[in-house]
Amino acid sequence: MKIRHLFTAIIGLMCSILPTSAIGQNTNPQAQAALPGFVTTDGTHFLLDGKPYYFIGANMWYAPILASEGQGGNRQRLQAELDILCMLGVRNLRILAGADSGSPHANTVRPVLQHEDGSLNDTLLAGLDHLLVEMGKRNMKAVIYLTNAWDWSGGYGHYLVRTGHAPSPNASGEGYNDYVEHAAQFIFDDKAQQLYLEHVERIVTRKNTYTGLPYSEDPTIMSWQICNEPRPFSKEGKAKFSAWIGTTATLIKQLDPHHLVSTGSEGLYGCEKDTALCTTLHAHPAIDYLTVHIWPVNWGWARRTHTDTDISKAIHRTEQYIRLHEQMAMSIRKPFVIEEFGYPRDTHSYSIDASTSSRDRLYAAIMQRVVNSHNRRGALAGCNFWGWGGIGRPTANDWQPGMDYLCDPPHEPQGWYSVFDTDKTTLRIIRDAARKVSK
Repeated sequence: MKIRHLFTAIIGLMCSILPTSAIGQNTNPQAQAALPGFVTTDGTHFLLDGKPYYFIGANMWYAPILASEGQGGNRQRLQAELDILCMLGVRNLRILAGADSGSPHANTVRPVLQHEDGSLNDTLLAGLDHLLVEMGKRNMKAVIYLTNAWDWSGGYGHYLVRTGHAPSPNASGEGYNDYVEHAAQFIFDDKAQQLYLEHVERIVTRKNTYTGLPYSEDPTIMSWQICNEPRPFSKEGKAKFSAWIGTTATLIKQLDPHHLVSTGSEGLYGCEKDTALCTTLHAHPAIDYLTVHIWPVNWGWARRTHTDTDISKAIHRTEQYIRLHEQMAMSIRKPFVIEEFGYPRDTHSYSIDASTSSRDRLYAAIMQRVVNSHNRRGALAGCNFWGWGGIGRPTANDWQPGMDYLCDPPHEPQGWYSVFDTDKTTLRIIRDAARKVSK
């Protein structure tokens, strides 16, 4: 295993310094040998069974937990949620393979897939297996991210603890800068990265316990994603960050040449606002498409206390961000996906009864961009809103075990960004856009 990872590290480094003539060239076997039901790429387009693939999707990170038969499992709810999403035309889900043990200083996902010693929770792995079976029955596609830059599901901090570092400080509020300084160590810790690569290998090479089908042969999976919102967290770490992305992507392609590989990046905001770094990451030959996240309130494009009055400015900044990355995708000749975006309810309320007029305007603006791209066969191939709360209901601001899983992670107020089955105006926008891009 160590020899293999040394080899992939060398390959990743070589790819990161390829001449500019190689940028944007898709040299993966996957691009030349499309299997039935697998999403592939052809220049700036996704293809599914030889036809252009555009989609309106959702984030549902907790779906594998619902699919399990252990703590937090609720297969009846899972089936109901998948059926509702299918009725809306949402057949692309971005999910977390499973949480890692997290810091005691943060409210993190429970139960965890990967324990403190690196051992895996077989019950949750079977949940991921079951989820893929249920999604496959409904012709749905899964984008599976394998770790997290943030501590709400362990992520960087999990691997740092296992290599002797202190637990992560709480990233919320005034602790944010302390967290950034702590998380920046991951990019410089080769042992932590090695542990992560071993975890990647265990998941990507898994065989489904229900079907006997290796994950590498399952067309339900659209893409393996290196990390949720990977960041170098420092200017000094940018070169090593780029090498890590390249090494991991190359390893995944070796283990599974049939599936797409993506970064999970926010785009420019995930690259220290360095356009060259963002372009280089996504131009790597083992990365199949560019990803973008959009968070107007979190990024200061709209004030938390004025989400209603600031929505026009937020949409303007959003459209600028989309255009920037569309140009970037065209320059490297790859598709791009807006795989996270969210906006609070009016007056920044967490109540399920609060109106969603401002959120609806942002959703409509982003989804219309996807529809327009579909109509002209552009590079913007899809979007996944954040996120699907469905028939779950928030019962308190702070999530605790036993409460419904929503798309708001445990460390965030429950109901902040989740879309519920009662949000009729939002659902209408989603359904209408999904219908238009499916034609």
